[in-house]
Amino acid sequence: MPAAGFDLATVRVRGLDRDAIWKNIALPAIVPAALRSGLRIVDGFKPDVVLGMGGYVMAPAVAAARMRGIPYVLHEKDVRPGLATRFFAGGAAAICTTLPGTEKRLSNKRVEMTGVPLRDGFEPRTPAAPARNLLVTGGSQGARHLNEAVWGALVELRKRFEEVVHVAGRQGAEGIASHAAPGYRGLTFTDDMPALMAHADLVVSRAGVGTIAEVAAVGLPMVLVPGTFGGGHQEENAKAMVEAGAAERIGDAHLTPASLVATIDALTPERLRAMATASAAAGRRDAAERVLAVLHQVAGK
Repeated sequence: MPAAGFDLATVRVRGLDRDAIWKNIALPAIVPAALRSGLRIVDGFKPDVVLGMGGYVMAPAVAAARMRGIPYVLHEKDVRPGLATRFFAGGAAAICTTLPGTEKRLSNKRVEMTGVPLRDGFEPRTPAAPARNLLVTGGSQGARHLNEAVWGALVELRKRFEEVVHVAGRQGAEGIASHAAPGYRGLTFTDDMPALMAHADLVVSRAGVGTIAEVAAVGLPMVLVPGTFGGGHQEENAKAMVEAGAAERIGDAHLTPASLVATIDALTPERLRAMATASAAAGRRDAAERVLAVLHQVAGK
C-alpha cells in the first residue's frame, strides 16, 4: 500500500475460529482493543465512506464507522456470507457481491453483484477445445490433497496435455522436484497468474473466490475441488459455478488420481466450449469500477 502511494494503518485483530474453538479464548481481550484502534483510525482520517472487504479484519473500522454515523459499504466474496458480513449487513448503505446466490442470504435493501476487484492482466480469450494446456492451482497456500491427486495422475495427464502447469504451494516443493518430467512445470508460487491463464485451456483448482474470479475473467472452463475448511464455504462457490455451466465439481472426499482423470476425460470439446462461454459470462473484469461506482453514490448522498 505505501509503495502505491496510500497510507496504511494496521489493527491487531483475530477472527472467530470455528475449526479450533480453543483458539477463541483471547477474543474478549483482543476485540475491544481492536475496536479502539478502529475508532482512532476513523476519527483521525474522517472518511466520507468506509469499504469493508469481508472477513473479520474489517470489523474494527466498520464498527467504528457505524458508531460515528459514517456510511459503510460491504463487499462479500463468497456465496455464503461470512460472520462479519452478516453482523454488519443490516446497517450497510450497500452490499457488493461476487457470485449469484449471496443476495438471498442478506438482509439489505441494496445488494449489487459487482464481482471481485482483480489486478490487471486477466484478458479474455477463447481456449482450445480439446484442451491442450492444463493449469492446476490450490491457491496461494497450495492444497496437499489436490497436489497428491495430480502427482498420482501425472503420467495420464501428460498423455492428454501438451503441458501441465501446477502451482503446488510452498509445501509442495519436494513433490515438484520428485515428479520432474517433460511436459510438467511445477511451481511453488507465482505472482503472475495472468500469464499462466493466458496459456491455459482448462483450470483445475480449489473453489476460492479469488481464483474463480480470475478464471472467469479470462473465460476458461474449470474443474473445482472445494476445500472443506472454513465451514465448507467453498462448496457453495463451486455450486454457483456448476449451476452457471462454467465448471465441473469433484468433492474433496472423492478426489483421487482416477476420479480426476475421469472427470477431465468426460469433458468433450463441445462441453468445454460451452463451459468457456458460461465462464466468460460470469466474469467481471470491471469489478473494481463497479465497486467504485457504488462508493461514489453512497458518499454523494
